[in-house]
Amino acid sequence: MTYTIGQVAKKMDITAFTLRYYDKEGLLPFVKRTETGVRIFDEADLEFLHVIHCLKNTGMSINDIRTFIDWANEGDASLQKRYDLFQERKREVDKQIAKLETYRECIEYKCKYYEEALKAGTEAVYRNTENQTAELPLSKIVNFENVES
Repeated sequence: MTYTIGQVAKKMDITAFTLRYYDKEGLLPFVKRTETGVRIFDEADLEFLHVIHCLKNTGMSINDIRTFIDWANEGDASLQKRYDLFQERKREVDKQIAKLETYRECIEYKCKYYEEALKAGTEAVYRNTENQTAELPLSKIVNFENVES
């Protein structure tokens, strides 16, 4: 089965503009075109597009994605490079997840804080509590740049 750029955009929940940008940046060398220049995507193209979209959404640069695509086009000769790239990407995503978990802890703390303040009708309920900041996970957020993987 083949798809137009509009169908792919809808299927992947991205814009046709994004797909055209990816193509302009050399990320879609595998996409075929009709005689009139219309892009035609097949199932294998969609799978590759999902990988590209995944990498982009994890913060990988267009240049690094283009390098990955070049390596993929080399075939088996670049297997180690591609494996190493995905290992590094996994480490980066793990760091992102750790940050998000800490942000979630902060948000959960503030939800609890405001829930208790609403029940009491005042934030003063916390002014009388010792070790209030001990529960607050904000100190973890500040030191992310120093975290080693």
